[in-house]
Amino acid sequence: MVFLMILLFSYLQMSQQIQKTMVNSKEMLSNPRLKPVQGTLNVVMNQNVTLSCNSDSGSPPVRYTLFKRNQKVSTLNRPDLTPSLFNLTINSASDLGEYKCKAENNNTSGGKYSNSLSFTLLEPISKPVLSSPTSQAKKGQNVTLSCLSENGSLPITYIFFKGTQSISSQVMMQKGAAEIVLFINSSSDFGTYKCRAENVFRRNAKYSDGFNFTLAEERRLSQPLIISLGLILLLFAIGLALAIPFFVIPSYKAKKFKCTRPSTGFTSTPNVEEPEDEVIYSEISPVKPEEEYINFSVLRREDEKDKRVCATIYSRVLSRD
Repeated sequence: MVFLMILLFSYLQMSQQIQKTMVNSKEMLSNPRLKPVQGTLNVVMNQNVTLSCNSDSGSPPVRYTLFKRNQKVSTLNRPDLTPSLFNLTINSASDLGEYKCKAENNNTSGGKYSNSLSFTLLEPISKPVLSSPTSQAKKGQNVTLSCLSENGSLPITYIFFKGTQSISSQVMMQKGAAEIVLFINSSSDFGTYKCRAENVFRRNAKYSDGFNFTLAEERRLSQPLIISLGLILLLFAIGLALAIPFFVIPSYKAKKFKCTRPSTGFTSTPNVEEPEDEVIYSEISPVKPEEEYINFSVLRREDEKDKRVCATIYSRVLSRD
């Protein structure tokens, strides 16, 4: 009797164990998890990375498949629930993702998909450019300096220097240039300024070229302006030289001819129309008794408005007894 009871108890235990095993063999996989083994999604070009994909529960064996933008990359089979490791190389921007993995076993229809992830490409910064709206300043004036790296992963941290001494705290920018406003108080403020830029690549910090302000009072004519002024003066001289034969000389001759018209006697001929000029005869003196002419000077004033007096004129006059 006791023996029969022991056999019955053993049979019940075996039945429970068999049922438990059958239940486990039908267990479905949980959704797998996809994560980077290196612990970060930040990468650089040509970097090797590893992705881990595994389901925490389910009946093995398990087949894992990695996808990139819904395109199959590779497949790995695991006899247990340990993670599958996928090795990748970031050779181009297309290798950044998006990635997913799928886990399948004999009891899972269609498989289970993981979360998606993408890598972030870290780019070293380029040499920053230090600039200002003006390169000339006066004492007592505020000026602005801007520092910008055109390329590089954000955020970028900037700091400004005068000589080798920093003149600002670190400025972190998610985009755009960092700026600082300076007050030009003395001649010592016209020094050499620089800026430094860095991002996650701390060992790759870069400095700009030097920038100097100059005093506004020290501005000189630029070479193009000097050349322009020289050309203007040359053209003016050429124009003046061309105007002399056509305008100045004819005008001078006309005035001289008008002033030097000879007179043939002491009195004007009544029938000849003469301009109403005032004629003054003076210094009449015979030259020689035997000669039949004398010299005299004529002073002619054209009109009251024009006070000009013409040159002396010598005329021959016959003398009679």
